Amino acid sequence: MIFYFSGTGNSRWAARQLAKLTGDQAVDITGLQNLPDLSGQVQIGLVFPVYAWGAPQPVLEFVRTLPESRAFTFALATCGEEAGFALKKLGVLYPLRSSYSLVMPNNYVVGSEPDRPEEAREKICQAKARLEIIAREILSRIPAYRVEEGRLPGLKSGLVNYGFNHFARSTRNFFATENCDGCGLCARSCPAGTITLAADKPAWGKECYQCMKCINQCPRQAIQYGKATQGRGRYTIEPYLEQDQ
Repeated sequence: MIFYFSGTGNSRWAARQLAKLTGDQAVDITGLQNLPDLSGQVQIGLVFPVYAWGAPQPVLEFVRTLPESRAFTFALATCGEEAGFALKKLGVLYPLRSSYSLVMPNNYVVGSEPDRPEEAREKICQAKARLEIIAREILSRIPAYRVEEGRLPGLKSGLVNYGFNHFARSTRNFFATENCDGCGLCARSCPAGTITLAADKPAWGKECYQCMKCINQCPRQAIQYGKATQGRGRYTIEPYLEQDQ
């Protein structure tokens, strides 16, 4: 079984690709009410995006609920460029036989402009080819650590990730412009469940994973994060996928 967490679709797509290639099932951890029986599983996988060189909070909370298993365990982290020690730190919480990082299109529009369409397509094409290699290694039960950690991974996955989780996940900068039509998509799909509608406009609570889902998938590009996202493009993976993907 392959468990995944995804904001704008990169990790969901990667998990489903791996499931298809390995004859497995991809399961969204945000939709789980109870942990399924894993006693008969021959492999257990985790797929998630890297947030500030670390695993997202819901992934860390989820792995703490996983029982010990004799299954072949692996994790794959999607990232813009590098993963730091995200997978090594995850492996302390849940032992992993194999770990991978996978470059995917940039979706953190608070920090930078998303990739141009041609760049996004090329990254997805390269990722698809790499996933075929990863799937073969998983099926062969080959232990591997194929992670692009980047420079100063200890600093990034330590101090920088700590700062992100304690100071940068604030919701106070979110707001909806006059383009908002009150469709409620952001409230229905927020993984943290922090968005509600008040007078047909989104309102944010305190909990936020900074997954960028509300900003990127808003059909009217009405959601902003302070001045950082104003005038910038948006990204979700769906427009780049063929129907059979």
